[in-house]
Amino acid sequence: MTGVLFFDRFLKSLTVPEPQNAKAYLQNLREAAAEHQCNALSAYLQNTDETGFLAAVLDCSPFLREVTEANPEILESLFTAPVSILLEQLAVQIRAVGVDPEMTESRLMTELRRIKKAAHVLIALDDLAGLVDVMQTTNRLTDLAEACLRATVRFLLLESDTKGKLALPDRSDPEKDSGLIVLGMGKFGAGELNYSSDIDLIIFIDSARPALTDPYECVDLFSRMARRLVKILQDRTADGYVFRVDLRLRPDPGATPLAIPVSAALHYYEGRGQNWERAAMIKARPVAGDITSGEQFLKELAPYVWRKYLDYAAIADIHSIKRQIHAHRGHGDIAVRGHNVKLGRGGIREIEFFVQTQQLIAGGRFPELRGSQTLAMLTKLYERGWVGENTRDQLSRNYQFLRNVEHRIQMVADEQTHILPEDDEGFSRIAAMMGYPDNDSFTAEFLAVLRMVEKHYAALFEQAPELGSSGGNLVFTGETDDPDTLQTLSQLGFERPSDICRIIRTWHFGRYRATQTAEARERLTELTPALLNAFAATERADDALLRFDDFLQGLPSGIQLFSLLQSNPALLNLLVLVMSAAPRLAEIITRKPHVFDGMLDPRIFSELPTRNYLEERLDTFLSSGLNSGDAYEQTLDRLRIFAAEQRFLIGIRLLTGAIDGVRAGRAFSDLAELMIDRALSAVLKEFSLRHGQIAGGRIAVLAMGKLGSRELTAGSDIDIILLYDHDADADYSDGEKQLAASQYYIRLTQRLIAALSAPMAEGVLYEVDMRLRPSGNKGPVATHIEAFSKYQRNEAWVWEHMALTRARTIAGDRSFRDEIDAEVDAILAIPSEVKKTAKEMVEMRALIASEKPPRDNWDLKLRSGGLIDLEFIAQFAVLTGQVATETRHTSTELNLRHLKSEFSSPAQAEELAGAHHFYSNITQIIRLCVDDNTGREDYLPGLLELLCRAAELPDIGHVEHQLDQTTELVAKAFKQLLKG
Repeated sequence: MTGVLFFDRFLKSLTVPEPQNAKAYLQNLREAAAEHQCNALSAYLQNTDETGFLAAVLDCSPFLREVTEANPEILESLFTAPVSILLEQLAVQIRAVGVDPEMTESRLMTELRRIKKAAHVLIALDDLAGLVDVMQTTNRLTDLAEACLRATVRFLLLESDTKGKLALPDRSDPEKDSGLIVLGMGKFGAGELNYSSDIDLIIFIDSARPALTDPYECVDLFSRMARRLVKILQDRTADGYVFRVDLRLRPDPGATPLAIPVSAALHYYEGRGQNWERAAMIKARPVAGDITSGEQFLKELAPYVWRKYLDYAAIADIHSIKRQIHAHRGHGDIAVRGHNVKLGRGGIREIEFFVQTQQLIAGGRFPELRGSQTLAMLTKLYERGWVGENTRDQLSRNYQFLRNVEHRIQMVADEQTHILPEDDEGFSRIAAMMGYPDNDSFTAEFLAVLRMVEKHYAALFEQAPELGSSGGNLVFTGETDDPDTLQTLSQLGFERPSDICRIIRTWHFGRYRATQTAEARERLTELTPALLNAFAATERADDALLRFDDFLQGLPSGIQLFSLLQSNPALLNLLVLVMSAAPRLAEIITRKPHVFDGMLDPRIFSELPTRNYLEERLDTFLSSGLNSGDAYEQTLDRLRIFAAEQRFLIGIRLLTGAIDGVRAGRAFSDLAELMIDRALSAVLKEFSLRHGQIAGGRIAVLAMGKLGSRELTAGSDIDIILLYDHDADADYSDGEKQLAASQYYIRLTQRLIAALSAPMAEGVLYEVDMRLRPSGNKGPVATHIEAFSKYQRNEAWVWEHMALTRARTIAGDRSFRDEIDAEVDAILAIPSEVKKTAKEMVEMRALIASEKPPRDNWDLKLRSGGLIDLEFIAQFAVLTGQVATETRHTSTELNLRHLKSEFSSPAQAEELAGAHHFYSNITQIIRLCVDDNTGREDYLPGLLELLCRAAELPDIGHVEHQLDQTTELVAKAFKQLLKG
């Protein structure tokens, strides 16, 4: 039978990560097959020895498991025909629903989701089984997306024709001469879709086509049609979704309608089009609607995309695009777990840019280099002599390997993610789905691929000519400016060349400690041209170089730094990035040059700053260097040194794209948690020397606010509450200087606050805010657990319970911490009066809006539809029991993602969680780079580029448009969920 052959033929090397789980999953599938009368499948599943492949699939992919349990008939179909025939049958069904005269929008949505789900399972099984290669899989996914899109377009066109809005020439072929051009972009256009891809579309209008009865109304008509198309394909219903749709690649999306006339589009591209849009158009392809008009439009656009002459200037521009949307290439080893196979170093995007850059340069003269598919164009580049045979073969193999990894990451839960899991269970799943017997062999292969890709990509840009190279004079001797040097500096892009000359003469004259030795000055002289070129590449070169000068003044020595910068361009670029984009970080380097030492360790970009990572390094740091003096003061100083360096290094990882904003929030929080824990230990030890201990005394620190939710930013204060307990009959401590129990813990807390926030030789560790304790500033700084519990249960205001939703213990006695966390869980589990809680929270939000209005549209905390609204929604959901998790989470994003379906639809919950993730990435970059009171008008160009990268959008206009759309979505949800 076909099915037996399918399940028995291949990849018996697919390992089952959790055999016991797999056994249970197979039993569930047996029961589902019997219930749905899938006889062939039922018979097959009776023989457990023959189901190893299927067991592995069920164990590795919760998505495939859930779909096949609910729809075992999909697997049953494999006993009737091979996958290729089954997919053709599904394609016929898709075409039929698009032109069915009885079709309704809701039924169309249901049918497309049902068919797509079946197709996804079949495509995944054939892929995992090894019957098809990765590019056949991407072609099948593309064909599926195109079929669903065209069915939707046909349905909408026929409906408009029926209503008299269009006059279709041929209702049996509604797309023909309709004037609606739907271009597929990116991987959709190239026929290279991922397993869980968005489909990128641009919609244009050929208003000369006969179907358009009123050309003046066509923009509004087709824009409304575009909105409905997105709804039909993208909205999550009980049946799931078809494909997520992204229309943001159209010209100037913040100011243009969803459908744009061809004449306006051509005018835009020819007059204002940018190189990133040229690169995007390489993969453009008409995928639905009026295909003939679409092909004609691309033909007219060809001279803009494919320039006749070699365009080496485009290399620099395309490289800058990469910096905007791709993790900055650091140095040293590459991490495997947590690595982004698409955007990370050595990933898919680097291979695509390797190919596209050369296509842009040479495609104007060689039409055969104008194709959209990565592997095909690699072969053409080889045939034309642009790349060697070895490069072609290695990148082709690596591309297919990485796309396979990407597909398996997405098959797990049908999520649009490109990041390898960090945990053992998740990582083992991917290794198993890739056919590797263990994690180590997969890790070794993955690392080898990344390094090979990075090597080829780096070589491409090393061979590019140095644009803006300092070929003119660079003379900084004497007391007067050299005229040719001034001209060279001006040509490089410096606006105040005379000031730059004066600064560099100061370096070369040895007026700073870092340049006092002859050897240091020689190194700096050799480095100066590279420095000037690097700073000239920033948009405010003068300001960036001035910050570097401030940094240089504080250095105790310069020989090592200058040598490193000269031999390590990546480090130089990183330093320039800090100086040009992040004034706040630059100020930290200037005040504490020692933090820069951490950047010299090449491993910082390959090791994630987890709690364990930080704790290991702190233990090593504290165990060395303490002398026989005041151990307590030395410990606090060393905590400050360590925290300053690690905060800086977390910031550098964020700045370079090695981690995103959400992970940076966790890292800043883990660091603070560790510092509080060690400071508390030091204070307890020091305090007990004089005052002794309280019988049965226990103490714990309860984290609140962003520390509690693990969302700290680079400059956050820490919100904490100190709780204690002791034996009922313990009145005084037993030390040399006895204290009453309450006084003991108050004094102890004051010592802890001082240990954290008092200015010392190495500065302040953290600013501490304890206003969230019972009774706020009026109450004692330390609170007995019984008083805390009584207050929270009987007297606390709604806003205090809101704050409690983010509470978690982070330091102190372990058993006491467990009791406190359990008590907080119990308090939050007490049913709230829904209407009363909602009313108070809405009034509270209105009060904040009136008393603390947002500074500008980039004030994402206070802006309507911003972070506060999301936090209020999550906190309201926790207080009213609307979060569907077994254990309480303090994370705003997790609580939003798990909103109960009766409170918020799954689609809305996902959108709100996505909005919080988006805000977090943006906010972390802003807080890292500039002070809290810095407005949008003062953002440096380098910072704007970082924000584009964090948002994965090509320019700041797109980012601001996305912010506007997201805040509108959140504000609407706030009104619906709370005011409703």
